[in-house]
Amino acid sequence: MNTNYDLIVTGSGPGGYVAAIRASQFGMKVAVVEKELLGGICLNWGCIPTKALLKSAQVFQYAKHADNYGISCNAQIDFEKIILRSRNISATMSKGIEFLLKKNNVDIIKGFASFDSANVIEVDNNNEKHKFSAKHIIIATGARSRSLSNIVIDGKKIIGYRQALTLAKQPESMLIIGSGAIGSELAYFYNATGTQVTLVEFLPSIVPNEDDDISAQLSRSFRKNGIKIMTDSSVESVDTDGNICRATVKTKKGIETIEAETVLLAAGITPNIEGLNLEKISVEIEKGKIKTDEFYRTNIEGIYAIGDVIATPALAHVASAEAIICIEKIAKTDVKPINYKNIPSCIYTSPEIASTGLTEKQAIAEAYQIKTGKFPFTASGKAAATGERDGFIKLIFDAATDKLIGAHCIGTGVTEIIAGIVTAINLGAKGQDIIKSIHPHPTISEAIMEAAAAAYGESVNI
Repeated sequence: MNTNYDLIVTGSGPGGYVAAIRASQFGMKVAVVEKELLGGICLNWGCIPTKALLKSAQVFQYAKHADNYGISCNAQIDFEKIILRSRNISATMSKGIEFLLKKNNVDIIKGFASFDSANVIEVDNNNEKHKFSAKHIIIATGARSRSLSNIVIDGKKIIGYRQALTLAKQPESMLIIGSGAIGSELAYFYNATGTQVTLVEFLPSIVPNEDDDISAQLSRSFRKNGIKIMTDSSVESVDTDGNICRATVKTKKGIETIEAETVLLAAGITPNIEGLNLEKISVEIEKGKIKTDEFYRTNIEGIYAIGDVIATPALAHVASAEAIICIEKIAKTDVKPINYKNIPSCIYTSPEIASTGLTEKQAIAEAYQIKTGKFPFTASGKAAATGERDGFIKLIFDAATDKLIGAHCIGTGVTEIIAGIVTAINLGAKGQDIIKSIHPHPTISEAIMEAAAAAYGESVNI
């Protein structure tokens, strides 16, 4: 194993391993330090295993409502097998990352990394310590579930997302605190597989970072499926004595007690920067995150940070994009900073959510005069054929330039079509560009064309 490198990356998640491989492609001698499983949170405890669980829930729902499709079926849940399938998929993907790193001649160093100096890290692997030096070091250590001052994860009755993905037994009831992507996806999974779910959100609407119309639609869909939603509410305390948790919830109408077998805390994440010895080398921290410039350089030469440890959207694809920009800048290529106003966000509930650009509220706050167009899936032939008619496509245009500045989608398959909208915004697409682009029929994607036409009073199907 080499001790001197051009680049060392701490963390092997979607930021870390991408940075390592891209650097190797530039001819750099590279190592990745990882204390757990290769692939980081995304592959092992986030994106991939949750999608596996959600697919099982979707299949169960199809089977449960098979009569709607002219099929007789008696479906039953095997919770243990669902969890096992999810874990096996994660393990396979993690092995795939190991293959890619080795294929690209990236050294894998097991253990926990901390800074000894600005260009030297010490790796502790079960109390066996070794030092490694590099001209460049990228911090890509990700994040973990955030505990609240009054509600602490104990891993048994009060759990975080990791425990939620590996429960040995399906709880009969669950209280979920926080309705962001993690909270909403797990609310859908547990509800769809038979758990009684209560979703508590401190803000006035669930999925609060989404456009108001999206939040309202998901709320309707969740309530229709039996999820109890409490917005403008906060969990003040949780009594875990006895077999059932008793949560004291403060609402606009007063105090309410909610009983649940399990409480899932999904109220955000906190960066993994403790123990890195950043203070020893004087790396600047701002509001609990590492401060960087637009090319992910910290205030210390040769030290960089990407992904969940910096103040950008905590999304796997954002970390990967940051990794590539960071490496290409190190390699002195001509590279442009990321446009964070056009980052796709996906939530894999049912119905799915996908969005990019400005929400209607944001556009108005930024003094845009806007045109909006919405096409409901109740008018979509493909949605009708699939039996999934909840949702819509909503597009927002700058009335002064006719350029597309925002897209907000909820419904079946929308996470698969958002990338095309991101590309359209990047290319400066205008309303007529979308309207005059022939979309295939019947598809979910043709709702994009229809929404654009609606914005300009030209829709013929609504």
